[in-house]
Amino acid sequence: MKQRLKSLFRLEDGGVLLSVLSLIIAIIISGIIMAIAGHNPFTAFRAIAIGAFGSQRAIANTFTQATPLIFTGLAFVFARKAFVINLGVEGQMYMGALGAALVGLMDLGLPAFIHLPLAILGGILFGALYAGFAGFLKVRFGSNEVVATVMLNSIALLFIGYLTNGPLLAAGSAAAQTERVLETALLPRILPPNQLTYAIFFAILACIFMKWFTDRTTIGYEIRAVGLNKKAAETAGISTGKVIFITLCISGAIAGFAGASQVLGVDRRLIMGFSPGFGFAGIAVSALAANNLLGVIPAGIVFGAMRAGSMELARTTSIPAEFSDIIQAMVVLLVASPLLVREILKVNQVAKKGGRKLWKLSSKTSSPS
Repeated sequence: MKQRLKSLFRLEDGGVLLSVLSLIIAIIISGIIMAIAGHNPFTAFRAIAIGAFGSQRAIANTFTQATPLIFTGLAFVFARKAFVINLGVEGQMYMGALGAALVGLMDLGLPAFIHLPLAILGGILFGALYAGFAGFLKVRFGSNEVVATVMLNSIALLFIGYLTNGPLLAAGSAAAQTERVLETALLPRILPPNQLTYAIFFAILACIFMKWFTDRTTIGYEIRAVGLNKKAAETAGISTGKVIFITLCISGAIAGFAGASQVLGVDRRLIMGFSPGFGFAGIAVSALAANNLLGVIPAGIVFGAMRAGSMELARTTSIPAEFSDIIQAMVVLLVASPLLVREILKVNQVAKKGGRKLWKLSSKTSSPS
């Protein structure tokens, strides 16, 4: 336990210390860039802070933005546990949104306590199946999951674009969107008229559950084993193909839940382009979380605050809101830097060992016979 806590705060091992330092340094560097561009960084950060936490509405906006980011960050981190790079979270989220919308639009005559869970389940199932297809391609044909999931993003977005402009287009609508989902399939909102829904609690519970799942279940153990050493896992009798497929399905299910929460809670209909890149932002969230399942929660809230604050930044100042994107990009770059640090440490260790050997050799040769 003590060893785990120590590694959590060691800079070269990543973890909490690295994430906090990365965030602070990213903010400082972004401030310098703003100053060079002729903007007052203190004005910018003040506007972001007010937009993120300055009022009840601001806090609600922060958690509204954080909800899908926690889901997508969790989806990416969970796939990483099996050393699988799931870059298709965006597409899986769109497919989850489609599944939730289809069920939510059906007039089944069901009460809300049945219709809503079914709509959410529809989103989870669509996301899982879409990610599972990439898993099938990898296991059956040996395809690269990075390429497969990236390409599936485009297919999902184009397919949703076709549906929302054609078969599912709302009557009389000029925008690419479906009809409003039925009242019985809507996620209740917290502090209306704000768009924050109870999905924020589902996102947090999902992180806690996935932490328990990976630590306490047999399949969770197998996922971690494959992630740590695939060949050793195979030698131990673990079916790596099965594990990779299941991991991608679960990762896609989490992403599908993110899409369902947007359709059933925030937009209350399927809108083409409803995601401003939540799936890809999940990669940044996972980086700040140091690939920790529970760390996704505060990391998602931080990035949600940046997104909510950037709206206030654009509304009240002349400073471009894209500076918040610079902060996010700097966080990812700085979190990735320990890879270089580790290599430097390895070189130093090799040099020290070589130096000690050379010293011993020279002392032997210089000693009288």
